[in-house]
Amino acid sequence: MSTRIVIKKNTYFDSVSLMSVSTKANQLDGVEQAFVAMATEMNKGVLKNLGLMTDELEQAASGDLMIVIKGASDDANTATLEAIEALFVRKDSAGSRHESRYATLSSAHTHIPESNLAVISVNGAFAAREARQALENDLNVMLFSDNVSLEDELALKQLAHQKGLLMMGPDCGTAIINGAGLCFANEVRRGSIGIIGASGTGSQELSVRIHEFGGGISQLIGTGGRDLSEKIGGIMMLDALQMLEEDEQTEVIALISKPPAPAVARKVLERAKSCRKPVVVCFLGRGEPQADEEGLQFARGTKEAALKAVLLTGVKKESLDLHPLNWPLIEEVRALLKPEQKYIRALFCGGTLCDEAMFAALEKYPNVYSNIQPNQEYRLKDVNVSIAHTFLDFGDDDFTNGKPHPMIDPTNRISRLLQEARDPEVGVIVMDFVLGYGSHEDPVGVMLDAIKEAKAIAARDGRHLVILGYVLGTDLDTPSLGQQCQMLTDAGVIWASSSTNTGLLAREFVCKEEAQ
Repeated sequence: MSTRIVIKKNTYFDSVSLMSVSTKANQLDGVEQAFVAMATEMNKGVLKNLGLMTDELEQAASGDLMIVIKGASDDANTATLEAIEALFVRKDSAGSRHESRYATLSSAHTHIPESNLAVISVNGAFAAREARQALENDLNVMLFSDNVSLEDELALKQLAHQKGLLMMGPDCGTAIINGAGLCFANEVRRGSIGIIGASGTGSQELSVRIHEFGGGISQLIGTGGRDLSEKIGGIMMLDALQMLEEDEQTEVIALISKPPAPAVARKVLERAKSCRKPVVVCFLGRGEPQADEEGLQFARGTKEAALKAVLLTGVKKESLDLHPLNWPLIEEVRALLKPEQKYIRALFCGGTLCDEAMFAALEKYPNVYSNIQPNQEYRLKDVNVSIAHTFLDFGDDDFTNGKPHPMIDPTNRISRLLQEARDPEVGVIVMDFVLGYGSHEDPVGVMLDAIKEAKAIAARDGRHLVILGYVLGTDLDTPSLGQQCQMLTDAGVIWASSSTNTGLLAREFVCKEEAQ
């Protein structure tokens, strides 16, 4: 093996671009490991863990770009480096027709005074500073970066509130503003339903279900996953409610969140009750949702929330295909599994998709473990070891610290898929595949070889392994929902029609009771 190191002084690229380049570099022939990142302390720590750190890399400054290639030979590494350089050149040339580059936010705002929104994707150590600068320049902010302190988040949102600006994030992955999808977002029709989401994939799921049911999106405002925490107090969700109440395009408002802090949930609901427009609320959790009241409806899951929102716009329920659970399929799957195959292992890219499936399992089984379990007793001590029913969010910091998001790079999920396939007690493995802006260009295709290998591992052991997939996307996405689902069908994968149905199918497949 040979290693090639290149350090480009004072050369900055945002983390989203670098994750994409790293992913493509690792798919090149002759590459064992390719790492393309800024020389931050966190990224240096990743290199140490990979055994690739050198004195030269240790001396690199945080504003330097590191390219580290471990390949079959010097010649292979040279070819890989040329390919990586070409990826950057193509990015530059593609952007040059539509974009100009500026060294600072202030410079960009000076040259483009009509701009009103900044998308910030920098290392967490610098993210709050950049976001503050954008707000002080009267720019709305979408802060994609994570690893921002709660104190900084609170200060930024208080400043935005004072100035009447959006402060989406930190760790805000999804937004659709006036029809423009930002970061991870799907291609959905325009319409009259506004979404406010303290959850990236939850917002995506709600938007695609609304699209499927014939509705459309006016705005999708992300808040960042911690907005409904006790510390932040729902500042962004409350401000977004006010904005959508005043937005002429929006007729119905839908709220989506992972389990919020109870006191903050009450505050948000009080504001929603006074809204002049109908509001649908989907706060995921184990408890029963509240009873509907005038102008305020509650949903247990994303599918129900989307349906209620669409019906409020005048769509007739009888005109919709709601995809009820397929009980004959459930009976068929149960008959194929051995008695010892009693556990679900769920490997998710989307945190809210993981949450929704996990809460469905918790309605039936007590022994449900996860790296995001709200019950600390069932929080995994070691995320590398599954226990009983295990639901993993590969987008959580446990898996993404210094590594690309699983929507971009499937490496972590592939190795875990094969690991779970070897466990004789596993009956069903669940995976999501997220389409849309920012995601992998072929999320199903990149997993197919691993899926086939996983099924072969089980078959050699005399077991039938069920793989249940869910594709989050629409017919307008590229690749399309239909194309990706057909690939799953061809690979022998059962696919669910929604996030809600994914969780329900998974729990019923391994249930030893008779199907209804």
